[in-house]
Amino acid sequence: MFDGLGLLFGGITHFLNPVSLFNIAWATLLGIIIGALPGLTATMGVALLVTLTYKMSPDQAILCLMCLYSGAIYGGSRTAILLAIPGTPASAATTLDGHPLALQGKAGLAMGLATTSSALGTVVGIFFLALIAPLLAEAALRFGTYEFFWLALFGVVISGQLTAMDDPLKGYIAGILGLLIAMIGMETLHAHQRFTFGIAALGGGVDLIPAMVGAFGFAEILGVMKRRAQARVVTAGDRVVPRFGEVLKYWKTTLRSGVIGTFVGIVPGVGEDVGAWASYAAAKRASKERKLFGRGSQEGLIAAETGNSAVVPGAMIPTLTLALPGSAAAAVLIAAMFIHGIRPGPLLMTENPQFLYQIVAILLFSTLAILVFGLSLTRPLLTVLMVPRERLMPIVYVLCVVGSFAITQRMFDVYVMVAFGLIGFLLREMKYPMAPLVLGIILGDLLDLNLRRGLLLTNGDPSPFFTRPISAVICLTIVFTILMSIPAVSSRVRALFVRNTGRAGSV
Repeated sequence: MFDGLGLLFGGITHFLNPVSLFNIAWATLLGIIIGALPGLTATMGVALLVTLTYKMSPDQAILCLMCLYSGAIYGGSRTAILLAIPGTPASAATTLDGHPLALQGKAGLAMGLATTSSALGTVVGIFFLALIAPLLAEAALRFGTYEFFWLALFGVVISGQLTAMDDPLKGYIAGILGLLIAMIGMETLHAHQRFTFGIAALGGGVDLIPAMVGAFGFAEILGVMKRRAQARVVTAGDRVVPRFGEVLKYWKTTLRSGVIGTFVGIVPGVGEDVGAWASYAAAKRASKERKLFGRGSQEGLIAAETGNSAVVPGAMIPTLTLALPGSAAAAVLIAAMFIHGIRPGPLLMTENPQFLYQIVAILLFSTLAILVFGLSLTRPLLTVLMVPRERLMPIVYVLCVVGSFAITQRMFDVYVMVAFGLIGFLLREMKYPMAPLVLGIILGDLLDLNLRRGLLLTNGDPSPFFTRPISAVICLTIVFTILMSIPAVSSRVRALFVRNTGRAGSV
């Protein structure tokens, strides 16, 4: 425990210098602006910024990316409250009560509550990050080839299940498509070329950053230009800073939503939007004011904003300890860490234990920056929302092209970006989620390498994949998850549950 406190103190003091504080300020503010602008997402912002951090030192690069990430998740609440348009998917639940409050003349109070709730949610997530991550990293040292194969598959399956609740099959298809894309190029055990179709540039596989920039950047540009322009913002003429009693009144909701958001973040590839909706639903069930939900409930707004912000530190738990991204933006962060020579995974606490606590310190600093900017710059930031999208989207497109080209200075990466942008746009139009696709690309190498390595160790015998205790548990979890996504099976299990317990409930 004292070692952890010492490392945390070291992480905080490491960034107490003018350069780091300046980077915290501009990156968090940029994240808030990106999150506030409809059409720009946290994942796209992080992906674009990665391409601009190559010359930075590793700690400063990750500092900027993390601050932008947390700032963008918070920034989406601006347009959610003022326009009923979530600036990012994570803020969709915020619109339900944030916009009705704005229509009641309480836009400033709504944004103030969103600011304090986001900060408190992040603090709850930070506590669990510092508590759980070292323990999970120690447990992960017991994982072998067989366990990591199932973990990779579990990440894709659970992401497909939870990001496409109405039609999990679409989530599974997106995840499998990502796995197939990850198979392109030279495999690592025997150096065979796979699925290159004679194209030499595909020999090294599909780079993640151009694919991410295309799927989240260029695809978003196409989607925004397809939609009609929205009405202008309303003003925030009332007070912005909430009273202490208004925040303290719903402390149980804040704590519950923070815990829910953190543990949603731990599930690979699910993301902030699920954390917000899960927290909102739990708050509505437990509230004494449930009739106000959807009509301007302060409790509902607090639950949504606390839940989505708590996912950010929660997502870093599997990202740092297992190298399994807890969200789409965390997937980009993994790529950035490898680019800057940092190896997330089970050995992190052995090889680079101070890095975990540097992440904790970064999140603390970004939370303070969000509080300062969110409460002091609410009215000036409203002018940012007046930027016409016709002027904004060409700038984003230029950044997409430059960012993709900057990685290896190959035009082929620009073509990859455009191709994934078109694919991502078509998939979105057909209501396919993007997170499983991205997670499949990230985890494809892990799944493929460990499958073939495990079979090589046993001369082709697959039984250890099913007989080792941890492998068997993860395998059964995957099977159960898939079965429960089948409506007929799910309804049958629910009926058995009700019959055996004598009460209705969810399984």
